[in-house]
Amino acid sequence: MEPVEPDASAPLRVLLVEDDDADALLVTEHFADAALTVDLHRARSLAEAEESLVDPDGPDCVLLDLALPDAHDFEGLRRLLRAEGPAVLVLTGRRDEQLGADAVSVGAQDYLVKDAVDGPTLARAVRYAVERRRADRVRRALRDAHLRADENARLERGLLPTPLLADPALRIIARYEPGTEQTLLGGDFYDVVEGADGTLHAVIGDVCGHGPDEAALGVSLRIAWRTLVLSGIDPDRVLPTMHELLVHERNNRALFTTLATATVEPDRTRMTLRLAGHPPPALIGEGDDTRMLSDARLGMPLGVGAGSAWAPLEVELPPKWTLLLYTDGLIEGRQPAGDVLWTDGLMDLLREVTAGPEPWRDDPGVMLDGVMERVRSLSTAQTDDVAAVLLVCDR
Repeated sequence: MEPVEPDASAPLRVLLVEDDDADALLVTEHFADAALTVDLHRARSLAEAEESLVDPDGPDCVLLDLALPDAHDFEGLRRLLRAEGPAVLVLTGRRDEQLGADAVSVGAQDYLVKDAVDGPTLARAVRYAVERRRADRVRRALRDAHLRADENARLERGLLPTPLLADPALRIIARYEPGTEQTLLGGDFYDVVEGADGTLHAVIGDVCGHGPDEAALGVSLRIAWRTLVLSGIDPDRVLPTMHELLVHERNNRALFTTLATATVEPDRTRMTLRLAGHPPPALIGEGDDTRMLSDARLGMPLGVGAGSAWAPLEVELPPKWTLLLYTDGLIEGRQPAGDVLWTDGLMDLLREVTAGPEPWRDDPGVMLDGVMERVRSLSTAQTDDVAAVLLVCDR
């Protein structure tokens, strides 16, 4: 969240926390003598001051006496600082250099003695304190933004890894776009690896929700999948094992993950597809041979139900095939008639983009970018993340 710039022409809002009427009158006169326009309010107790800080249009600065009916010494200062709101200056009648140093170390912007301050001095101290506080907020916001960006970058590397391929006849093109209304990385993930025997394994998944917990769970599932397939585990055990992992790792029982896995034999002529609550991939052959593999039996998402099963679908692959795996953000756009795109609409877009001569095969990324651009144009706001992977076999 970006810090909001204050209105420089507006008077500073100052809250005086002072139970003594004479001292409060003196502060009012000091501001009247100074060349600083303030909107001065008074609280007679710490409790009253704390109520003022709840107001979103609360003070820019607090002048705090250390001797109040309901707080003494630094108790009130610490309580006001916990609100992490306005600048706080101590305004007290006690001349004590060590006390002043201690107040600043606790967090006060300044330490002022009542009978040693005049109007210009008070106004200057308030103005400087407010500006320092604003600068602190900007620095903190920038630091937090950098930390979020670094954390998102680490999570993104875990969610969207570099494929492990050795077959020169294979190409992988991947795209990821965060939803426009999301400030955090979501739980979409993918991976593609080639086993020692030449078998090609691919996965794409979508953890429901957005945020660091969902992204971290997506990273865990993606790494677990890669570990399982590279270890040579029975393919029928991969999804059940990942289901168990999700159930044990999630911190919210409502979290689930949709998933699609594809296993392509070393000769690249056959593929085994499994769907766990996930939209089916599209298979693009030569000419107009483009179809959605919607005859795959749809199993339950991971994390939903006990004893779930995910039946495999065996697919014969044509020469020079292309497989599109994607998350549901790609099919949630609206068509001109107002209907949701879904898989039928995506098929129409694919046929449109791949129609005619096939220069897109020289650069399949152009085709994928074209599809994603069309999807964006059909939706006023892409609220969900979109991950898409093209597996291109030139054999």
